[in-house]
Amino acid sequence: MSAPPDNRERITRMDAVLREAFAPDSLRVEDESHLHVGHAGARSGRGHFRVHIVSAAFRGQAPLARHRAVYAALGTMMETDIHALAIHARTPDEAAERGD
Repeated sequence: MSAPPDNRERITRMDAVLREAFAPDSLRVEDESHLHVGHAGARSGRGHFRVHIVSAAFRGQAPLARHRAVYAALGTMMETDIHALAIHARTPDEAAERGD
């Protein structure tokens, strides 16, 4: 299912922000809003997204610190555009071990 036009713009902005902040080896931002139709967050117009990001910037960071870094990079988008965000943040070594 393709993303609604406003979510395509959000995905483009999220992608740009995360690329600038983390210089990732790989990055994929997925719109999962269609899975949450009828949910309170969906009614607000804000989206549900999943981020898969692999970056050396995460070396030495615990998972919670990685998530906080992603939230911080997205800044006000977390308040204005994103209702829910699932994050898969790995180092290149971790991604290689998992076959990502």
